[in-house]
Amino acid sequence: MDAYSLYPDIEPFNSGYLLVGDGHSLYYEVCGNPDGRPVVYLHGGPGAGCNPNLRRFFDPAAYKIILFDQRGAGRSSPVASIEHNTTQDLVKDIESLRLHLGIERWLVFGGSWGSTLALAYAAAYRDSCGGLILRGVWLCRPSDLIWWFYERRRVFPDYWREFASQIPVSEQNDLLGAYARRLNNPDPAIHMPAAIAWRKYEIRCDTLLPRHQLEIPVTKQTLALARIEAHYMTHSAFLISGQLLSAVESFRDIPAVIIHGRYDMSCSLDAAFLLVERWPNAVLNIVADAGHSAMEPGIAHSLIAATNQFRNVHL
Repeated sequence: MDAYSLYPDIEPFNSGYLLVGDGHSLYYEVCGNPDGRPVVYLHGGPGAGCNPNLRRFFDPAAYKIILFDQRGAGRSSPVASIEHNTTQDLVKDIESLRLHLGIERWLVFGGSWGSTLALAYAAAYRDSCGGLILRGVWLCRPSDLIWWFYERRRVFPDYWREFASQIPVSEQNDLLGAYARRLNNPDPAIHMPAAIAWRKYEIRCDTLLPRHQLEIPVTKQTLALARIEAHYMTHSAFLISGQLLSAVESFRDIPAVIIHGRYDMSCSLDAAFLLVERWPNAVLNIVADAGHSAMEPGIAHSLIAATNQFRNVHL
């Protein structure tokens, strides 16, 4: 086994739904070694949901791998729901899942939005975390939102123009608000074109090299991703400005590896720098030839190296 290759495809040995209240039911699955080191995967978006490739970042002989779809995402229900869907709700859901599975402490793995959620979870449930692996840190600062909706058009003017063109010029001074209104409209003729345009723009900006084939499916999951992302962005991820950086003091002794692409155009690298400045037990790995996507070779290789490293770290 090449230490820097994705592990082979595996299937869950356990899966189910966890009722977490407020009408939400979360899909979860457990893969790998039933007696292995527990690790929980926090997917991005928010609203992206999990997929089988995400199981492959972990040695199945060493890890008990837990994946779940957050509120409104993936196979969880109700799909695309933003009701009772806040960062605080998701943090409580993670802890409820840990207790449901009878796990004392686990490694927390989160990328992009998953890194935001991992930091919020560590702040709330420090004793449940044996370590963190973060990829593409996102702090949801006002500057991050300005970059996402406006400033990265300096790098992707063609992609941005197509994204903005879905909105009348009179509303383009508030793209987030304009998209949120359309994504929350109950009419599929209104919300689906907005969801497809949102997702297309996001994917185009996520990799260092362009993706040659880009077909956005017309599905509830596509709507869920765009609608829930807009919901969280509209509310600044339900966080006070600077809250996550300030919270590091409460878990600064927990070991962490942070992996960030040098050319990440979705989550700026300075966020990772600010984090490690406050976190003496965090190691930052800047991948020189990568953007944001976890599946870019340099990022994937670094994530595998990090999970292999944590196989031997006492939790």
